[in-house]
Amino acid sequence: MTRALIAEDEPLLCDEIREELGRVWPDLAICALAHDGHAAHRAIENLRPEVLFLDVQLPGLTGLELARLAGRRAHIVFITAFDHYAVQAFDEGAVDYLLKPLDSARLVRATQRVKERLGQVPADLSKLVDRAQQLAPAAEPLRWISVLHGREIRLITVEDICYFRADNKYVAVVTVDGESLISTPLKDLLAKLDPAVFWQVHRGTVVNLSAVRSLSRDIDGSLSLHLKQRPETLKVGSSYAGRFRQL
Repeated sequence: MTRALIAEDEPLLCDEIREELGRVWPDLAICALAHDGHAAHRAIENLRPEVLFLDVQLPGLTGLELARLAGRRAHIVFITAFDHYAVQAFDEGAVDYLLKPLDSARLVRATQRVKERLGQVPADLSKLVDRAQQLAPAAEPLRWISVLHGREIRLITVEDICYFRADNKYVAVVTVDGESLISTPLKDLLAKLDPAVFWQVHRGTVVNLSAVRSLSRDIDGSLSLHLKQRPETLKVGSSYAGRFRQL
C-alpha cells in the first residue's frame, strides 16, 4: 500500500486534505500529519512515505526546503495559496500542486498523475526548488483563516477579523458577526499577521487596528480600545500601552 505524509500548518485544511484523499484515493495510507517543517522532516526520515503533500509556506522548514531534503525518495505534491511565484515555478517544472482553498477537481488530477508515476523514480526537483526560491518574495502576511462550523470549513479573510482572543487552549477569532475557535496558538498567528495592521494589546489579545473606533484613558491611567462594530471594550495591557501613546 502506498503511504503518504501531509504537511500543512492549517490543521483544518490538513484534515480536509486527508478526508478528500480518503475519498479520491482510498488505497492511500496517510502515515503522518505534520503542522511544521521540522516535524514533517522527522516523519519523512522515520517513515519513508512514497508521496509527500507539502505546504510551500510551512513554518520551520518550508515545503521547498523539505522537497530538497527529500531528494528523489518521494513523489511530491505542493500545497500553496495562489502565490504567483510558486505557481509560475510549478507550471514551468510540470509539478503537481494544490491551491488553497482546496479544489477537489485539482486534487483528483494531481493524485491521478502521482499514481501514474508511482512505478518510476521520483523526479529531481532541485532546479525547480531553486527557481521557486529565486522568484519568491518575502513571506506575505496571512490572508485568511480557516474555521470549523459544524462539519463545514469556512474561510475568513483577515480584513474581516476584529480581534483574536486567547481562550484556554484555543484562540477566538472575533468578527462583526460572531466568533469561532481555532487551535493555532496566538503567538504563531501574530508571527504571520501584518504587523502594521494587527497589534498585540494584551497578553491574550491581538487587535485589527482598522476595527478600532477610538482610544480612551481610564481613571487609573490604563488605556481601553473601543471598536467600530463590536460593543465590547478591549483593555490595553501596561506593557503594550507605549505604542499607543506614541500615536
